[in-house]
Amino acid sequence: MSYRMSPSIFARHSSEIDWCEVNYLHSEYVAEYYNTFTNIAFLLVGPLMIYLLHPYACRRSLHVHLVWIMFIMIGLFSMYYHMTLSFFGQLLDEISILWVICLGYSIWLPQPYFPWFIKGRNKFGAAIFAIAVISTLMSFVKPTINAYVLNSITFHILYLLVKEIRKHIFICLAVAHINTVFAYFDAQYEIPQCTLELQYWPLRSLKFGLPYLIITKTKVSKKTC
Repeated sequence: MSYRMSPSIFARHSSEIDWCEVNYLHSEYVAEYYNTFTNIAFLLVGPLMIYLLHPYACRRSLHVHLVWIMFIMIGLFSMYYHMTLSFFGQLLDEISILWVICLGYSIWLPQPYFPWFIKGRNKFGAAIFAIAVISTLMSFVKPTINAYVLNSITFHILYLLVKEIRKHIFICLAVAHINTVFAYFDAQYEIPQCTLELQYWPLRSLKFGLPYLIITKTKVSKKTC
C-alpha cells in the first residue's frame, strides 16, 4: 500500500487558490506575471507615505511608520505568493494584511470605543499585538483562523466607520438647514428690499437636499419729493 505525501508548503502550486490569470504565460519563473508585478505599487507608495506622514508621526507616534512598513511587506509577500502560488506565500500574504489592519486598529481606534476593561492606548495596543501573534502562529496550524480574525477586525472597523459617517452626515445636514434658517431671518432685517425664496440642491422640485436662499427680485424704493 503506497501513501501519497502532501506537497511542501514551500512548493510551487501548493496553495489551493489559483487566480484567474494564466500561469507562466510570460515567464517560466513567474506563475502570475501581472499579479506579481502590479505589487510594485506597494513598494512605491509605502516609502512615500512614510516620508509624507513623518511630521505627523513625530507628533503622534512613530508607530505610525510600522503600518507603512508592513504595507511594503504586503507588496513583497504578495509578489512571492503570486510568483510561486505556494501555500507559504499565501500565508505570508494573508498574515501581512492582518498585521497592517491590527497595527492601524491599535493606533487609530478612538479610545471611547475601547473595551471597558482596557484602560489606555498602550494596553489596547498590547492586547491587539497578542491577538495578532497568536493568530499568526495558529495560521500555520489552522489557516482559517487568520481569516476569522481578519474579518472580525475588518467588520468592526466598517461598523465604526458607518456609525461615524452617519453621525457626521446628520451633523452636516443639520448645520446646513439651521444656518439657512438663520440666513433667512437675518435677510428680513438686513436686506428688507430683497424678496427671498428657499430652494433645495440638487433638485428644486423636491423639498430635500441642501437648502439655500435665492433672491427672486429686489424691491425698488420710490423717492418722494
